[in-house]
Parts: sequence; C-alpha cells; structure tokens
Amino acid sequence: MVHQRTHTGDKPFSCSECGKCFYFKYLLHEHSRAHTGEKPFSCSECGKCFTWRTRLIVHQRTHTGEKPYSCSECGKCFYFRYLLIEHHRAHTGEKPFSCSECGKCFSQKECLISHLRTHTGEKPYSCSECGKRFSSKHLLTVHHRAHTGEKPYLCTECGKGFAKRAYLAMHQTTHTEVKPFSCSKCRKCFSRKSTLLTHEKTHIREKVYSCLECGKCFTERGNLVAHQAVHTGNLPYSCSECGKGFTNKSNLTAHNRVHTGVKPYSCSECGKYFTRRSSLLRHGKVHTGEKPHSCPDCGKHFAEKSWLTRHQRSHTGETPFSCSNCGECFSWKSSLIRHERVHEGEKPSS
Repeated sequence: MVHQRTHTGDKPFSCSECGKCFYFKYLLHEHSRAHTGEKPFSCSECGKCFTWRTRLIVHQRTHTGEKPYSCSECGKCFYFRYLLIEHHRAHTGEKPFSCSECGKCFSQKECLISHLRTHTGEKPYSCSECGKRFSSKHLLTVHHRAHTGEKPYLCTECGKGFAKRAYLAMHQTTHTEVKPFSCSKCRKCFSRKSTLLTHEKTHIREKVYSCLECGKCFTERGNLVAHQAVHTGNLPYSCSECGKGFTNKSNLTAHNRVHTGVKPYSCSECGKYFTRRSSLLRHGKVHTGEKPHSCPDCGKHFAEKSWLTRHQRSHTGETPFSCSNCGECFSWKSSLIRHERVHEGEKPSS
C-alpha cells in the first residue's frame, strides 16, 4: 500500500509550515527540522551537528580520509558524489550552466554565480585589512596574500614562491624554455598566450596612420593625433597643481596621483602599490622572471622593449643623444645628462 504511492503520486503527509507534501511520514518528520533548526546528529570527532544522519555519515569521511567516489578516467578520488560529477566535466568538457546575460557556459554552478556578479557589479566579499571588495571568495583569498605575504605555490626547480598558480606557471617557462604558443602568421613562438595575442595584433591591425614629422606609424588615428602634440607642443590638458601639460586626459589623471598620493594598483605578490596599471604590469615581470624581448644579434633577453632598444645600440653603434654645447653624441640619455654637467660646472657623479 505504502509503495503504491510512488506510482499513484499520492502524498498524504503535508508540512503545516510550508505545505510541502511527502509520500512517507518519516520524510515529513525529517523535513520539519528545516523549520525547527533541530540537528540531532553530532560528529564524535569535532562536535559538528547535522539535520540528517546521511549528512553526518558523509561529513565523517573528512576525518577518516575515506574517498569512496573515484573517477574512471584519471583515478582521482572524492569524499562526495557531487564532487565526482563536477570533476568528470573536466574530461567531458560539459558546461551545463549558462549565463542568461552573455551566454557564457560553466561546468559548475558556483562559477556561474560568481560570473553573474560581473554583470550586476555585486562584490559581497570585503578585505578586513584594506576594505577592498571582490565578486568571489577566491579572489578575496588571493588578494589577502598581499597582506599576509603568503606564497603557497612553489617552483620545484628553484623553490621560489608565488601568490597565484598562474604566476608560478609563467615563471616555470624560464626554466624549461618551452614556448607552446606560436603565431600562425610568422611562426614566432611565445611562452605565454597573452604575449602571443599581443604579438598577433601586429599582423591583424595595419599601421596606416603615419606622422609627417618623424614617420612614426599608428594603428589608430587618435593615437597619431596624440603623438603629434610632441611636435606641435599642443598640450590641451594641464595640471591644476603644477601646470604640466598632457596630450590626453588619461595621462593627466595618472599624473594627478603624483600630487594626491593615490596608488590604486597593488601587486598581489609583494603588496607594492602603483599609480599606473602599466607600471604594475611592468613590475610583475620582476616576480615571474619573464623576459619576452630578445636581441636578434646576441640572444640576450629583456623584460621591457625599451631596455632591448637601448641594448641594441651597443651592436649598431647608434648615438641619438647629442650635446647642444659641444656636439658630442651618446647612446643613452643618462650618459648625455651626466656629460652636460661638465659644461654646467658640476662634477659628474661616478
């Protein structure tokens, strides 16, 4: 008689709180604990309490180390069946959770929930140290390492630690010299996908806007107009504090931070702050050891393109910086500045 209810759909036991119906009385009794808050099953190891016995049994595996659910593909084991189901999607590529805003798909519901906050702007997790807010608990955890100095990801080659797994992966390419990302146009290889994407733009976007004064070319007209101010002296954006002029508003905004002391960009590795995002990105190479710019003459690598340009003068013999007093030329601007002190009557610093 009781079993037949599963076929007839008859659910004679209803909850007086929410009206939900059940086939069996014991299911109603268990459900009622969701309203009363009763948790009669406690763990003998840690004292944590649970509403249902099944939840207690599953929890106890965290103490015994038992992982009864194993992946048939790679053999990895899990405490809970739902974790095995989520893990299996890494092999199948299944992404059942899609964003209603942009259509992006995810393998886990938690990842979708976190992603949705990029549309809503919600940042429910705040740092207790500096108050900065984040859209996910993971991002807060990573950020917090900037305050604690924790670097849990260690390089097996040299022992260097990193706050992010991605930073470790980038760093490891300095040991292996592996460059798995190649350009389909010129076959040049790169250790990082982001570097490849930046490089590919040199093929995709032709530099059609050239400066009539110096011949320098640009992919966008706006960049050419901003550059021409170097020749014309037209600097429409000026600082109210010191009067210094700039070709565009973004440079003025960045400059104003020199006066206000605001440094909104922080390094997750060492906690150092910067006024510009570009300065933070440049600084990041100190931690990763990345040197993407190589000299075609001797193979020496550099973190910055400007450093490579200066180095190449040692091969070409180019001396673009000349003294207005005596005409002597130099490869580096710093050498010219040091030389000019001779004319000004200063003793050059050694």
